[in-house]
Parts: sequence; C-alpha cells; structure tokens
Amino acid sequence: MAIDNPAFRNAGFQRGGVAQQPQNLTAEQLQQMYDEPAATAVQTDRMTVEDTLGKSVIAFGILLVGAAVGWFIPALAIPAAIAGFVLALVNIFKKEPSAPLVLSYAGVQGIFVGGISGIFESMFPGIVSQALIGTVAVFGVTFALFASGKVRASARATKVFMIAMIGYAVFSLVNIVLMWTGANDDPWGLRGSVEIAGIPLGLILGVLVVIMAAYSLVLDFDFIKQGAQNGLPRKFGWTGVFGVMMTVVWLYLEILRMIAITRD
Repeated sequence: MAIDNPAFRNAGFQRGGVAQQPQNLTAEQLQQMYDEPAATAVQTDRMTVEDTLGKSVIAFGILLVGAAVGWFIPALAIPAAIAGFVLALVNIFKKEPSAPLVLSYAGVQGIFVGGISGIFESMFPGIVSQALIGTVAVFGVTFALFASGKVRASARATKVFMIAMIGYAVFSLVNIVLMWTGANDDPWGLRGSVEIAGIPLGLILGVLVVIMAAYSLVLDFDFIKQGAQNGLPRKFGWTGVFGVMMTVVWLYLEILRMIAITRD
C-alpha cells in the first residue's frame, strides 16, 4: 500500500522498499565519515546552557532598550505594567514556549522598569545606580554559589519558598487595598507605617524578599541545568530566559523600594 505523506517518499519508508545507500565508498572516505565529530546539542535541536545564555543576552538587551524608552517617557509605565502582567500570564500558562512572547514581555517590562526607575530617581537622586549595584551583586553571588555547587535547590527549601511567596502575595494584596481605600495613608502602606523595634516593616520584608528572590534564581538556574542535561527541546531555553528575567526584575524592584524606604 502506498504512503501518501510526502515526508515518507523515500523508499526506506515504503513496504518492500530499500533506502538509498552510499555506493562505492573508498576506505579513505569511510574513515573520514568515521572521524567526523558527533552532532552537538544545538545541531540536534536540544537545549544547552550556552544557547540559553545567548537567548538571555538578546532578551535582556531588549529589556534595556525598553527601559530607556520608559526612562524618558515615564507615562508609559502603567500601560506597560498592565501589558507585562498579561504577557506574563500568557507565558506562564502557555504549554509551549514562544520566543516572540518572551521577547515582547522583555520589551514592555523594560518600559515599566524604566518608567518606575525614572520616577524614583527624580525623588531620590542616585537610587537607581544603588539598586542596580545591589541587583548585580545578588545575582552574581547567587550564580557563583550555584556554579560552585555550594547552593542547590531542595524539595524542603522549595516548599518553604512557596509558602513564603503565598504569604508575601497576600500581604502585598492587603497592603494595596489599604492604600487604595485610604485606610492607610502612608506612601508605603504597612511597609512604612508599621515598625518592629524601630525598624520599618518594609525594610525587614525587603531583606526577606531579596533572600526569596535569590532562591528563585537558584530554581531558575537549576531548571536550565536540568533541562540541558535531560535533552529538552531547544525552544525550552526561552522558558529559562523568561524565568530568570521575571526574577531579576522582581529583585531589582524590591531593592529599589527598600532603598527608597530607607532614604524616605
């Protein structure tokens, strides 16, 4: 019976057929074929750490371009924040990673970060450079510890991390509601009006959140490493890029807010 799929026209896919074999190869040609290097992971369309790093450079480059736009046009920060939230949900729940969606998220998130940074810089001169230094320091230390094997993700630590994330999300939601309804007129809400031993709650939470963000980076690095070792399709490198980008932006914004509370 004939096979109609054009992809199977080769005789080797047909009943009774024989795939074409190379004919009349010399000993030198056979040796040359034997000596050729094995196909790399990229050639076999598999995920690698190096390829994911290249994708990260592209994504963060787009984020920086968006940040420059937001810096000079801070009015775009709120629309970009809404668009970034929608794109984040799409990327999170999409079964297959999409490079255009991840790069679009990078662009609009960059506009949001740039706009917020410009506003904070006008209120607290020099704060953006301080937040950038803090973000790079946390990222660098976390990556170095992970690469050296001194820090690893574990089931117990991940469970504690998820509980802390849920608690922090609930607190943030309550704080926003209190600020929007006028129940708390402090510019930082509960973060600024509540003190523990004379220290604003925002600073204590800021330290804890930075630790949480650092562990989130460990989870991102571990995903990329495991994905490469397990031979995931190359496109899943974009999932790793998306995860790292979300964490880095979150880390930067938390450090920015923490420094602002200190200087306020």
